[in-house]
Amino acid sequence: MEKATFAGGCFWCMVTPFEEQPGIHGIVSGYTGGHVEHPTYEQVKTGETGHVEVVEITFDPELFPYERLLELYWPQIDPTDDGGQFQDRGTQYRTAIFVHNERQRELAEQSKQELAASGRFNQPIVTEIRDAVVFYPAEDYHQDYHKKNEKHYKEDRAQSGRDEFIEANWN
Repeated sequence: MEKATFAGGCFWCMVTPFEEQPGIHGIVSGYTGGHVEHPTYEQVKTGETGHVEVVEITFDPELFPYERLLELYWPQIDPTDDGGQFQDRGTQYRTAIFVHNERQRELAEQSKQELAASGRFNQPIVTEIRDAVVFYPAEDYHQDYHKKNEKHYKEDRAQSGRDEFIEANWN
């Protein structure tokens, strides 16, 4: 098993693209990249801890290669926005790929370069590729939020503009 960690704005919206895929053994919403130990959601949402909201995915690379995770990741985000994602603004909602080894780094860098060269976007790709650091799972009520609070999740996602962006830029 390996880990993959992706930041793409609100972590609630980053779970569904990856779940129920063969070889994906777990997805945990959480925080990484900051300077406060064991941050809470209330601390992270201020933008002052340095953390970003992420999903940490446990996967079997034999069944679901890292390249496939990257192929699923990019179309979930606006890789040109360095101020957050969609309605979620602030550094805690910026995009990033946190790599767990050199192979992941090489593949992430290659996929970023390919996206930049594709001409899909007129602006630079600003999604960072960073070393994975300590990951802190989010509070229980954030785990599987889309299932536990389906109505609120759907309302929030509909208001966010994410789906319209994906439809306009990725489909």
